[in-house]
Amino acid sequence: MKFVTDEDSRRQYKQFLEKHERCNFQQSLEWAKVKEPNWKSEVILAEDEEGNIIGSLCVWIRKMPIFGNIMYSPRGPVCDIHDIAVLKQITQGAKELAKKYNAIVLRIEPDIESEDQIFRDIVTNIGYKIKDDAKNFQDEIQPRYVFRLDIKDKTEEEIFAGFAQKTRYNVRLATKKGVVIKEGKKEDLKEFHKIMVETGARDGFIIRPLSYFEKMYDCLGPKHMKILLAYHEDKPIAGVIPIFYGNKTWYLYGASSNKHRNLMPNYLLQWEMIKMAIERKDDIYDFRGVSGVVDESHPQYGLYRFKKGFGAKFTEFIGEIYIPYHPLKYKLYKFSEKAFRTIRQLKLKFK
Repeated sequence: MKFVTDEDSRRQYKQFLEKHERCNFQQSLEWAKVKEPNWKSEVILAEDEEGNIIGSLCVWIRKMPIFGNIMYSPRGPVCDIHDIAVLKQITQGAKELAKKYNAIVLRIEPDIESEDQIFRDIVTNIGYKIKDDAKNFQDEIQPRYVFRLDIKDKTEEEIFAGFAQKTRYNVRLATKKGVVIKEGKKEDLKEFHKIMVETGARDGFIIRPLSYFEKMYDCLGPKHMKILLAYHEDKPIAGVIPIFYGNKTWYLYGASSNKHRNLMPNYLLQWEMIKMAIERKDDIYDFRGVSGVVDESHPQYGLYRFKKGFGAKFTEFIGEIYIPYHPLKYKLYKFSEKAFRTIRQLKLKFK
């Protein structure tokens, strides 16, 4: 076991990550750069007897007022998740980091399906606890429920045929009504952000500042990040930001104007992103999060129905696994975190 400490180990890690079947952009050094300076990153590398990388975990560290440092890893680890020896190496590395930073907890939200009992047994055996009760977006940092489309070795025709009839109709309608998709540059983020602000006000969620998206582009674009805008009569009416990394494409952000929603630009934008993923020969197109409450009365049901229409698999991840290094402090921290999220949701509701 070792840590990424210099340019050579950074290069080796990036190469390992991009080629691994469990690759996730949130484990990348580029994404860690986006999160600076609020989070500091460290990368743990598990090795075989010849010194080859066989597993990794990118960990972010942040100081929280009163409580001290927490360690967090989104969508790690990247390894054979049923190899207990590799997971023990990674866990030992995390323990050393916790000692270095005097961290109260290690929290991981793995890219691992909930039904994977072998992984559950392994991590429980080596000291992790499993938080297994999240349903809504605000319950965890990463969405626990997503839609994922298997596009490995499939053609555009095969994928399109797998869409729901209404989804295919809406994709064709957008084209028929004159909606045109164009790839933007960094300066086009201003237009995207304007639409994003409009979307946030309509749907009641907090919008990151334009500077955040510009930083994302500086760290990831144009290789790993694109800006796609939908135009009607030369005016932008919707937009998306996909992320391309390793063998996957993620639909990360989307926005739509209150006007011209009847032209179905969001359907055409999704299809354009999926076609880009197919052209890249990706294995997975990830629509990202939906609520775990599949009920027509739920306020997020429309998002569920929209993503489901593309023929993707409704996927439940295991949720959060964690090791509390200072259990009492962490318990108090969790209470304060939950209270903060509740207050923030109430502010949005009454805004």
